[in-house]
Amino acid sequence: MQTDSRSRFLIESCDVRGQVVHLDHCWAEAKARIDYPPNVGSVLGEAFAAAALLSGTIKFDGKLTLQVRGSGDVHLLVVQITSDGNMRGLARWKNEPVDTRPAVVFGTDARMTITIETDQAAEPYQGIVPLEGESLAEAIQHYFLVSEQLQTQVYFAVSDNRVAGFLLQALPTSEQVASDEDGWGRATALADTLTDKELINEDVQTLLHRLYHEERVRLYDPSRLAFRCNCSRQRTDGMLISLGETEVSDIIEELGEVSIACEFCDANYRYDAVDVTALFKGFVGSADNSGAPH
Repeated sequence: MQTDSRSRFLIESCDVRGQVVHLDHCWAEAKARIDYPPNVGSVLGEAFAAAALLSGTIKFDGKLTLQVRGSGDVHLLVVQITSDGNMRGLARWKNEPVDTRPAVVFGTDARMTITIETDQAAEPYQGIVPLEGESLAEAIQHYFLVSEQLQTQVYFAVSDNRVAGFLLQALPTSEQVASDEDGWGRATALADTLTDKELINEDVQTLLHRLYHEERVRLYDPSRLAFRCNCSRQRTDGMLISLGETEVSDIIEELGEVSIACEFCDANYRYDAVDVTALFKGFVGSADNSGAPH
């Protein structure tokens, strides 16, 4: 079975494209740093699958960020994925929600934001929609209908060890080949028979054969996904150097240490007085050696 992967497929006889996402090691890494309550972990797992599926529907060179903010028990949910499949994300909560309906989890004022940043564009693309529906899957479907005018059906399943996602999307009229008026209804009706257990446990080939063995299906090679945060000690070193030795030393004097936590993976970088002295001594030495003026 392919793990930590996204597989695209095309149901040629229905004019429908789709994707299947399975996250194992990635999901374990996402949970390793924070002890999420069950319902918070469930919506975070769905968000990881959603971000992977969303990024697979477009071509871009950069990063896509899925973010949900609201006044509910979970006030922030954010997952980011790069075009080469590296993912990171977290949730912030005040109380454990009683169930996983968006209005309960995030509050009735919640908004979902999809941001795509690329090196080619000076300004990022950003789509913001109210978080509507009885599930995160319905909210994603609403997003595609409003922003892309594309019929989309999404399914998620989350367990302790795995996250899975399944997406179907009607091809734009310009890309349709079969022109089967019943194709979309047939494809989604069959997908509705999927159980969470099947989505979690079955490999892509088995799932597609079970659902669409009477249709013409083309399955493409999978792309790999992984949990990877770009935070590092080197980045936090640079952040402290930019603050200046006097300000950082004042923090050390007041608090005894400097602690910098990554917003995405919760890695914590700590500096005591010895670390700070060595950091700025090394920075000055590096500057002196570079030939910069004293």
